[in-house]
Amino acid sequence: MTLSLILAAIWALAANVLAMIPSRDNLWRRAYVLTALGIPLLGYVTYENGPWWGLAVLLAGMSVLRWPVIYLGRWLRRQMRRG
Repeated sequence: MTLSLILAAIWALAANVLAMIPSRDNLWRRAYVLTALGIPLLGYVTYENGPWWGLAVLLAGMSVLRWPVIYLGRWLRRQMRRG
């Protein structure tokens, strides 16, 4: 297993542990930090292991951080209706 996949697994484990801890802001601050760490990590995984592994890690990250993705999709739909 490459270093990038090990780091991605650690990111996923940390994301799940952080999701179990109660929060006053509904976990949004943690989601921002996980996103900021996950995007470069996704690029590293894709660079080191290829696009299929990058896609797999992207889908895993989207399943963990599904609410930011849902809100992004809603925002994009609103933008499409305006234009």
